[in-house]
Amino acid sequence: MTDALLEGIVSKIVGTPRLKTHLLTSGPEDGVPVLFIHGNISSSRFFEETMAALPPRYRGLAPDLRGFGESETKPVDATRGLRDFADDLHALVTALAGRKTHLVGWSVGSGIAMQYAMDHPAEVASLTLIDPLSPYGFGGTKDAAGRPCWPDYAGSGGGTANPEFVKRLATGDRSEESDFSPRKVMNAFFFKPPFRAAGEREEIFVSALLSTKVGDDNYPGDMTTSPNWPTVAPGTKGTNNAISPKYCNLSGFAQIAPKPDLLWMRGADDQIVSDTSLFDFGYLGQLGAVPGWPGAEVFPPQPMAAQMRAVLEAYRAQGGQYHEEVIPDCGHSPHIEKPEAFRQALFNFLGAHV
Repeated sequence: MTDALLEGIVSKIVGTPRLKTHLLTSGPEDGVPVLFIHGNISSSRFFEETMAALPPRYRGLAPDLRGFGESETKPVDATRGLRDFADDLHALVTALAGRKTHLVGWSVGSGIAMQYAMDHPAEVASLTLIDPLSPYGFGGTKDAAGRPCWPDYAGSGGGTANPEFVKRLATGDRSEESDFSPRKVMNAFFFKPPFRAAGEREEIFVSALLSTKVGDDNYPGDMTTSPNWPTVAPGTKGTNNAISPKYCNLSGFAQIAPKPDLLWMRGADDQIVSDTSLFDFGYLGQLGAVPGWPGAEVFPPQPMAAQMRAVLEAYRAQGGQYHEEVIPDCGHSPHIEKPEAFRQALFNFLGAHV
């Protein structure tokens, strides 16, 4: 196995007052900056192939978020939602680029990109959201307006992570002996089976998953018990609590000004972020996979795509522009599973917004 970078990709550590960030770069230093933001339980290595293929006018920047990859590990204050991550990235871009930047976020990284744009709208050249986190976070909401199923947001946060998966992540399990082995989870849910990354790329992606720092301060975070089904509610620390709707509400994105153009790209068969997510307690309860489900009136499946569409329609109604691109026969990772279709859509969009 080799962890060698693709030709044209450079690795470096960049220090800011907030974080020592590991960064992959590509393209000319004076190129138009494009910031690639990875998702939960991953790293910058998932964007390496996209960056290597960028047209020569662009400067690709793919950092590892705090607690992931080779970046410094610092606690995540979940009560700030995704702001710890967004503030880290803004400090990095300020140090490196000093100009309007295209943001490309994947999954949780899309939520971070939206938070960044909410805080610094005039500094964003465009936004691309790849299979994005709902604007109302992950778990525990019941309709397109993001209303909570329970007042304490039970069914979201650090306690929703599968403990066997967390254990195997922490011990560096590279096997396929269990359905909860990181490799097995990646191939079953990050991608649409039977897709598998070829040869060394799969090993690099597994290593990226295993780079996740496990614990209460990072992934998945702490938890509290709840009298409400499914008996777990958010804590105050770590990544999965930061994406709980208790703290993560990006609906204000619709009101930002100025409004950069936005591309929403998603795999048609995503099993992680969808209205029928196999990681959402509402949908798992409906399937009978989690006992005691209180029913669709109380705790329906979270309508994740519908929630994103509602916020983006509000964005459009207030003068913004967005385009939705659905990639067929594709799961949660179009940039890996369908690279030609993904790059055509992304590069055309970037080219129209230089």
